[in-house]
Amino acid sequence: MKIIGLSGSLRRHSYNSGLLRAAAAAMPEGAVLEIATIRGIPLYDGDLEEAEGIPAAVAALKDAIAGADGLLIATPEYNHGIPGVFKNALDWASRPPEDQARVFAGKPVALIGATPGGGGTLLGQTSWLPTLRWLGTDMWNGGKLIVSGATKAFDGEGNLTDAAITARLTRFLADFVASIGSR
Repeated sequence: MKIIGLSGSLRRHSYNSGLLRAAAAAMPEGAVLEIATIRGIPLYDGDLEEAEGIPAAVAALKDAIAGADGLLIATPEYNHGIPGVFKNALDWASRPPEDQARVFAGKPVALIGATPGGGGTLLGQTSWLPTLRWLGTDMWNGGKLIVSGATKAFDGEGNLTDAAITARLTRFLADFVASIGSR
C-alpha cells in the first residue's frame, strides 16, 4: 500500500516536514509513505493555466496523489487557518475541473500537524475539512494527531525526537492504513 505524504510548509527545518519523515519511518509493514512536495508550484493564475496548461510540478503532484492508496496531509497552522501556499497547491491539483475526480474522488485522507503553539494545529486541520469535502476525498476520522509545543518535540533540523509523539504517530498510521485496507 502506498500513501503520499504532503507537508504544507516550505521551511527547510519544518516541523511538519519532519513529522512526515518520522511517519515514513513508522509506517506499518506492507505500507510505504512517499513524501511529495508543493515546492515549485506557482501561485494559481487562470491566465497562466490557459496560456501554458498545468505546470510540471502540479502534474507530478496530481499523478502522485492519483496513484496512491491514500493521502497524509501534514499541515501547519498559520493565523488559525490553512497555509496559503498549501491551499494554492491543492487548488492547482484540482485543475482542470474534469480531472479533479481522478486525483481526489474517494481518496482516503488523514490530517496531522505540528506547531510551536499550545493549540497544536487543530484549527488548521479543521479549516481543511470544507476543501477536502468539496474535492470528494474520503476523510478518515478514526484518529487525531496534533503536536503542540513542537520546539520541544523536534530538534533544530526539524527531526522528531519525542518518543511519546513517535508512539502516537505509529498508532495513528497503523489505524489509518488498516482503515484503507478494510475498504
